[in-house]
Amino acid sequence: MKVTIIGTGYVGLVSGAVFADWGHEVVCLDIDAKKVENIKKGIMPIYEEGLEELVDKVQNKDKRFEVTTDYKGAVEHGEVIFICVGTPGNQSGAADLSYVDQAAQSIGKNIPEGDYKVVVTKSTVPVGTHNRVKENVKKGSEGKKISFDVASCPEFLREGTSIYDANNSERTVIGSNSEKALDILSGVYATLKSPIVRTDVASAELIKYAANAFLATKISFINEMSQICERTGADVVSVAKGMGLDSRIGPKFLNAGIGYGGSCFPKDVEALYRTSSENFYDFRLLRGVMDANERQKDYFFDKITSKYGANLYGLTFGVLGAAFKNGTDDTRKSVAIQIIRMLRGHGAKMKVYDPAAMDNAKRELGNEYITYVDSSDEVFKDSDALVILTEWKEFAELDYKTLLPQLKEKVVFDGRNLLDPIKMQEMDVDYYAIGRFLGK
Repeated sequence: MKVTIIGTGYVGLVSGAVFADWGHEVVCLDIDAKKVENIKKGIMPIYEEGLEELVDKVQNKDKRFEVTTDYKGAVEHGEVIFICVGTPGNQSGAADLSYVDQAAQSIGKNIPEGDYKVVVTKSTVPVGTHNRVKENVKKGSEGKKISFDVASCPEFLREGTSIYDANNSERTVIGSNSEKALDILSGVYATLKSPIVRTDVASAELIKYAANAFLATKISFINEMSQICERTGADVVSVAKGMGLDSRIGPKFLNAGIGYGGSCFPKDVEALYRTSSENFYDFRLLRGVMDANERQKDYFFDKITSKYGANLYGLTFGVLGAAFKNGTDDTRKSVAIQIIRMLRGHGAKMKVYDPAAMDNAKRELGNEYITYVDSSDEVFKDSDALVILTEWKEFAELDYKTLLPQLKEKVVFDGRNLLDPIKMQEMDVDYYAIGRFLGK
């Protein structure tokens, strides 16, 4: 099939490359000319494992993938046009749909008369956005007689594993009030063996928010449990394991830590809560989820100030991690970044390392009180304590027996429960984690 993607961020670029790998003829459009030229040269705008190799394959070898700034050509090309632009949260917590509006109007402006298009929102958008997309496509058409239907196909890709997720989806959700559009959209995903959930467009829009909000609820729940564990001498890792073996619950998203972040969960949970409020319902559970997540970073930071006091002037912390999670360079709404700011706000200096997110961290944080180092090992040298903020596998596998003595004191604040408390005790480490039983 001929597929057009509007937007070359995490969702658009990955989806476009995967669709092309499945055999579709894909055109990805972006209004950022520099980004387009870089992608043509093989320079990716995001860090995602395997993406550079996949784009090279479909763009230069298979010749089924093209990236362009030409709106007219891109819209004319696609039987199915996916809108994959950003929908950041605004100050009120609502999703900012201005990029979606612009894309929809531009699509309407460039649809040739006589062609039929399926216009699909893959961006995460509030329920009811399909009506807004439909009106904006019509508005952009400027009176032309055009034929199109709108649909929703929410993405469920995880940053860091998005190519794998796209190829091994547990389900594909497609929603439209047009059976013709559903049939065509189903054809895009015919390669997959997983179920396709066909539904109305409003339900499809709501499914993505519901899924992310539920996962965020699991995270906040286990984080709340971690505090009970610390107060009762239990171990949250054991509690999570015992819970997760129940097939009704499952083990995923039961890792206690410093709270969820990133470009999706905070925005989506807040947007769903706002949607409930706008429809005269107080979604109290979600309110609790957001409150618990906000408190969790403070709960972790209190461990640091309880040891050193609120005045951290004269102290240097070695910091492992800046990305909001492992496998990505994304620092948007990163709790790691927030904690680094809190440390700096209390007067501390830091040596920071992240395997992928250094450039983004520098843009977020600047250089005041922060030294960016080139390896994990360097954060230990002459630092007063170690702070682990992102769950990179390489951080769990460091030679701590050799590295910890390089700290001024063997003190570790583990915000991701990466390390074994018993091994830390055996090395005489003053170890602080989240809800871990330390055997004392």
